[in-house]
Order: sequence, then C-alpha cells, then structure tokens
Amino acid sequence: MIETNRCILSKIQKSDYEDVKMLYTDEKVRQFLGGIIEESIYMIKFNNMCDESNDYLYWVIRHKEDKQFVGLVSLDLHHDGITTEISYQLLPKWWGYGYATEIVQYVISYAFKKLGLIKIVAETQSANTASCRLLKRIGMNLEETVERFGAEQSIFGIRNKETI
Repeated sequence: MIETNRCILSKIQKSDYEDVKMLYTDEKVRQFLGGIIEESIYMIKFNNMCDESNDYLYWVIRHKEDKQFVGLVSLDLHHDGITTEISYQLLPKWWGYGYATEIVQYVISYAFKKLGLIKIVAETQSANTASCRLLKRIGMNLEETVERFGAEQSIFGIRNKETI
C-alpha cells in the first residue's frame, strides 16, 4: 500500500472489479482512450491487471478520508517494449482538484526511489490537453509524437535525476 497526502493506493484485487469497471464505461474517462469498452474485453483486461505473474504494477486509488474509489494508476510496459509507462485514469468527479498531479508525482518518485527505474514515459492523445499540461507540470518533457490508435499521441518522458 502507498499513501499520498489525500489518497491510498493499493495493489489491484479481484474485489475491485466493479469500481475499476466504472473507468472503462465512463464516456468522459474514455474520450481519449478509445471509447467505452465492452464487458467481455474489460474482463480480460481486468484479469490481466490482477495477474500476479506479471512484473507490472496496477494500483487502485481511494480517497484517504472515506475510501471512495478515485481511479487507477499503473506502471506497465510501454508500446516500445522497453520503457516503463505510467498510466492513470480518474473518475470525472475527482478531476480539477490536483489528485492526478499528486498521484502521478508520487508514483514516479516511488518508481525511481523504490524500484530503481531510470526512465518513465507517459503517452496520451495530443488532443487531451489537460493530460499534456499535467505531464509538463510535473517535469515530464515531450519527446515525440506518433500516430497510434487513429490519433496523434504525445509521448512524454522523465529521467531519474539520481542516475544521471
């Protein structure tokens, strides 16, 4: 379990199925993520997230005070097959209050300090200006843009300053 100022991040469990499903069925959340996902596809994705045999980390985010479900954050393999990618999805009710910034900064710090990672990337649709602003604000630099999933994607990166 990881704690930020306002949130608790716990490793995803099978019991989180319905909470996480809210992210995959919310039009606003899925606007820049390829749209709402069918239940059968979501079930496969969710089971992969819960698979203990993979080396990737998926955390469910809950509000510290009342344990309300906030969203999901992960460290997983990027499309390049080499780099670790941070991904995050929060329910719209939590947008605009700094939760994503708090969580993403903390997980990046955790990845560098506790996991010894050298570099982390984040990929978002270039049209997702809020996410692009967040990534820049926390110190990530735009490294490249690519065409993927039928839209321009911006790939941001940050290096562990202690390994430079």
